[in-house]
Amino acid sequence: MIRRLSFWAVVASFAFASGLLTADDKVVQTEAEKGAIAEIRKSGGQVMELAQNDSRLDVAFHLADGKITDEQLVPLKNLPRVAQLNLRGREITNAGLVNLKDLKGLVRLHLEKTKITDEGLEQLKGLENLEYLNLYGTAVTDAGLKHLEPLKKLKKLYLWQTQVTDAGVAGLKAAIPELQINRGVEPAKPVEEKKAEEPKPEEKK
Repeated sequence: MIRRLSFWAVVASFAFASGLLTADDKVVQTEAEKGAIAEIRKSGGQVMELAQNDSRLDVAFHLADGKITDEQLVPLKNLPRVAQLNLRGREITNAGLVNLKDLKGLVRLHLEKTKITDEGLEQLKGLENLEYLNLYGTAVTDAGLKHLEPLKKLKKLYLWQTQVTDAGVAGLKAAIPELQINRGVEPAKPVEEKKAEEPKPEEKK
């Protein structure tokens, strides 16, 4: 039974990624999907369809009251229809990203303020439909950007407060010319104003 459900999850993921199954096609949830959604909601995560006529899923953990760690991401492996995933500010490490590597329909991914590093980004290189990725406030360096080069559909990448350099950004832009990379606005150094000389007090006569 479990093997059959896993097989259909893979089929559904392939169908979305290849365009055989569109957002307008109403999908009947498998038992594996129902169980995964129930587990995510139990941990405090939110799961909803993108729109009334779009059965792809938006999964968000960033507003959960409880602690969200790698363990809470395991159910994602049974949700091939996930298009948006928000993990902002959660205790997610490289190990947790293993559960995302087969989400071929993923379009938007928020990983800002998580504990991921360059090693974790290797798990994302197969997300061929990813268009938006936020890595703000992570320990990512130029080495991690190399793993993003296969993501040819990537349009927006946020790298505020990371360890990437101009050279790393240039290398990724060469691989994905249309990519917009935002590294944040560095605050301008305050200009020291010269204090006006105070008038000398008049000498007493």
